Amino acid sequence: MENHDTKLLDAYSAAVSSAVELTSPAVVKINVGHRQKGPWIDPRFPRERQGSGSGFIFTPDGFILTNSHVIHQADTIEVILLDGRRFEAHVIGDDPHTDLAVIRIQAENLAVASLGDSQELRPGQVVIAIGNPYGFQCTVTAGVVSALGRSLRSNSGRLIDNVIQTDAALNPGNSGGPLITSSAKVIGVNTAIILPAQGICFAIPINTAKFIAGALIKDGKIRRGFIGVGGQDVMLPKGIVSFHNLAVESGVLVIVVEENSPAHLGGLFDGDVIIAADDQLIKSIDDLHKLLAEDKINKRIELTIIRNFEKITRYVIPEEAPLRR
Repeated sequence: MENHDTKLLDAYSAAVSSAVELTSPAVVKINVGHRQKGPWIDPRFPRERQGSGSGFIFTPDGFILTNSHVIHQADTIEVILLDGRRFEAHVIGDDPHTDLAVIRIQAENLAVASLGDSQELRPGQVVIAIGNPYGFQCTVTAGVVSALGRSLRSNSGRLIDNVIQTDAALNPGNSGGPLITSSAKVIGVNTAIILPAQGICFAIPINTAKFIAGALIKDGKIRRGFIGVGGQDVMLPKGIVSFHNLAVESGVLVIVVEENSPAHLGGLFDGDVIIAADDQLIKSIDDLHKLLAEDKINKRIELTIIRNFEKITRYVIPEEAPLRR
């Protein structure tokens, strides 16, 4: 029995080591600088804030995937390869809503990570995280897929769906590094940890990253719909739900309507509660975000709203959402 266990452990170790050996040359350290601006700058302190994270090369011509929060609004970006070479990088595209970004370096003889299929993942599967926590380059941790289909709130406030939960330890600086399988396929982009919990870490699935990266390389941004309302989730009074025989018990309370926005032009007011759009129920602000995808831009949407206990219909034509800086 002991010999059998030893063989299993040896096979596990060999699989992890092999996967790391194949992938680590494509994993990079990213140093960023944010220049302090304004007349209030104290000359006793540095004029530039430093930060760091991880990323990985996914094309031979120098495109690198990382997290948006690693490089967002950085004034300088330096990429350090495993072999010690250093390059200045520039941003190809940045999407805070999915916490993904693509940067690029001009370099030759680059190692490239092999991308897998996150749809094939199963809970309990062995995964390996590679990154640069606290500046320690090419640190390896291993664990399993703890759960699939989680949701994670991005810095922009939108919900990221189908996130991978893993117990492969992540630390600050791991952000943007790859989560790989024992066969050296990248199946996620490491993105977040829950503090002070231990063993609860998250990665954006590589299938999402492939789509986002392709769009960022093509257009430099992700197109999303915008109607110009600020809102919050709200429970509907039971009397209204019963009287109108509604299929929802909650909706989006409109707190503010931007002037000359699609919502303003469509006749929405503060205090309206959005409960449906076309044939889709709107139970929360996340449902509204999901609805406002690229294919809804410049197409009329029928909104069902509750206003002063009445159920009414209004029409809006979403515009392309402006870039957030």
